[in-house]
Amino acid sequence: MVSASESDRANDAARTSVWLGRRSPSRSRRAESPAGLDRNRITEATVRLLDADGLARFSMRRLAAELDVTAMSLYWYVDTKDDLLELALDSVYAEIAPAREEADWPDRLRELARSYRELLVRHIWVSPLAGTFLNIGPNSMLFSYAVQDVIRATGLPLERQTGALSAVFQFVYGFGTVEGHFKARCDATGLTQDEYHQRAMGNIRAQPHLREIVEYSDDLMEARGGTTVEEMRERDFVFALDLLIAGIETMRDRTGSPAR
Repeated sequence: MVSASESDRANDAARTSVWLGRRSPSRSRRAESPAGLDRNRITEATVRLLDADGLARFSMRRLAAELDVTAMSLYWYVDTKDDLLELALDSVYAEIAPAREEADWPDRLRELARSYRELLVRHIWVSPLAGTFLNIGPNSMLFSYAVQDVIRATGLPLERQTGALSAVFQFVYGFGTVEGHFKARCDATGLTQDEYHQRAMGNIRAQPHLREIVEYSDDLMEARGGTTVEEMRERDFVFALDLLIAGIETMRDRTGSPAR
């Protein structure tokens, strides 16, 4: 049987959110709930399971087993599994470190971008959920406010600020998502990132129809610099972010608006 709240989510996902329909367990249910169980503990366990098993394997039954309670007892605190995923998503946004208030806007932007990238790598389930839910929880909103403050400080005209925000943070979203999945793939094989990369490249070079493609880019890869996969990736990230910041400065200067 589908509950009314689950049906609401399916029929009107744009309006339904755990943050728009908060409810507290009734007194009778709270009295019957297992000792020590609360929404924060459930959310923390959800994050642990998502980190360990991934989004596809997450279920209320698995969560109940992790907490040593019945699956039905979880519904005293949330209406649906999606509620839990929203709560977990917002909770990890608290890991994004605030930018230094005294720093100028390019450095603040770099700090927020790096912290967001690290979050996406650390919790690879965040990227699909970030595009699924409204992201209006308290921690997510604090991150949004911080990003908006930095973009305002660039001096770009108001009508250009959302474009600049999208350019930077959609780049970081894509970069961090790919990096996180590559790291997870390496971890699953038991190989380091360098070992995985070397083995993959060796297999590609062994294929005549692919070898030419790789050899064509050898000089590009050599010029890239870095002796490890992580070093090469870091160089790419830093330079790409510098390009975006330079682009923001160029567009701002064309309008004659001062940075703040």
